[in-house]
Amino acid sequence: MNVGFAILAHVNLHRAGQLARALADWGAPVALHVDARAPEAEFAALREACADRPRIALIDRRPCEWGMFSLVEATLDCVSHLLQTAPGIGHVCLLSGACLPIRPLDDLSRHLRAGGPTDYIESNDIAARRWVQGGLAEERFTLHFPYSWKRQRRLFDLSVRLQRRLGIRRRLPAGLMPHIGSQWWCLSRATLEGILNDPRKREFDDFFARSWIPDETYFQTLVRRHALRIENRSLTLNRFDHQGKPYMFYDDHQALLEQTDHFFARKIWSGADGLYAHFLDPDRVDPRKPGTPSRLLERPFQEAMRIRCEGRPGLLSQSRFPCRWFEAQPSTPAGYVVFDGFDALIPGWHRHLGLHNSRICHGRLFARDRVEFHGDMEVYRGNIPANPRIRDRAPEQFLLNLLRQDVEFAPVTLQFRPADSAAMARFFRRDPRARILRLEDAWLIELYRACKGDPDMARKLIGRSGRWPDAGTRGRPDPAERATVESWPLADALARPERLMRKVMARVWPEGPLPTLPEPRIPRNLPAFAAALGHPAADALAEATRERAVRDALYTQPLLDAG
Repeated sequence: MNVGFAILAHVNLHRAGQLARALADWGAPVALHVDARAPEAEFAALREACADRPRIALIDRRPCEWGMFSLVEATLDCVSHLLQTAPGIGHVCLLSGACLPIRPLDDLSRHLRAGGPTDYIESNDIAARRWVQGGLAEERFTLHFPYSWKRQRRLFDLSVRLQRRLGIRRRLPAGLMPHIGSQWWCLSRATLEGILNDPRKREFDDFFARSWIPDETYFQTLVRRHALRIENRSLTLNRFDHQGKPYMFYDDHQALLEQTDHFFARKIWSGADGLYAHFLDPDRVDPRKPGTPSRLLERPFQEAMRIRCEGRPGLLSQSRFPCRWFEAQPSTPAGYVVFDGFDALIPGWHRHLGLHNSRICHGRLFARDRVEFHGDMEVYRGNIPANPRIRDRAPEQFLLNLLRQDVEFAPVTLQFRPADSAAMARFFRRDPRARILRLEDAWLIELYRACKGDPDMARKLIGRSGRWPDAGTRGRPDPAERATVESWPLADALARPERLMRKVMARVWPEGPLPTLPEPRIPRNLPAFAAALGHPAADALAEATRERAVRDALYTQPLLDAG
């Protein structure tokens, strides 16, 4: 047998035992190290299960911790045992207890014999290639790491910040070029003996004992001192997401795993009974074709990362919440229209628009005291209640859930007013699927009616906030603004309301019948009211009123509503 296996296990020891027995039955020597912190009952069951396999050696247990040098020490223990007790092996392959052979082991043996003294390990120059995803890279070698990242996280972070502030940098041992890569490798006997017998081994061990995640740097760096030929790849399929966490494989990934040219895969879910039964079957037939390029796997991984980071429009899973970790704001599932101010012009605006059966027209979804669903429903589709307290717990998610129910009716319309929600006003402006149709200064009509045309009362209401009521929704210029925004001055509604309504409706439904809308109700004294408040639109409103009066006189159309 020309290859031996070192296995590191800490959980699901029954699966590690299955892997070790399958490798031993194939005829390979196996050195199995179990974390000393693993439950004694599980270890006892593992020892009993492996007792009839003389090729399996249970190495003296060490307490191992992720990110610490103890993992390297456990690996060195396994390697030393294999080199001493199995003189016939030419390579040692490092696996975890969550690995599976996904190609016949005879293929691995032939591959190693053909490659001679080649070492198969990811060994990337830390300065030349960005291998680390979402973590420390160069600083793994230049800072001190005396604290555990998992058990002493606050001390760990404080230590890193303090060393950065003080400008502390460790000096690398002379002649050492830092490299980094996957923990899982297959190295030749000559290279491993060179690492174990290096006269400077104690110096190197002391250096890496104070490094961060040395299992990804120790062998990857030292192999450069002793290897005759390096193939910069791992024989174990091991992919990470954008946060540096490994992807896990389940039973439905069997066909995917059979496409790769890797010999092992990690991480296999402990409950994947189908994968274990299939890939540990010594009589199974390998369906892959020789020379299958592993790049065929990249597309599924890229798609998985895209879905993990971006999701499907309008859907948020528990794993993507809160979404602002990954994107500026969640994506809405379909286009929708926000009417700003038109319901002040025509009360019951959304009810008139929603008379057509194929259109979903909501009212003020974000009014402070109510939620106006299409058809005045108390509980909307998807079991969404018209309860403002529930809505206000997560208004963005409320909108996404609502739009998801109405995807087939796009574009959905909703009404919005300046006083409804400043947060949702910002959301609308930043959403590329939103189309905002705004009637400027329509709040003057509402203010006129609320104050019954009394400018003094209106001044008191405005004085409480110190600004015009629509200042919050207009907002400052936002570089993230991506919505389509169209505005019309209120004066257009006074001068030619029919033309304005046709133009607005054509923006929403360019095809199909346009809704029949009643005559806009605009107070006759609105221009004088705006002038008394000192509003800059007062002159335009007065001019539009005179134009409308002249036109009404010529065509004998009804005068403006008295308010």
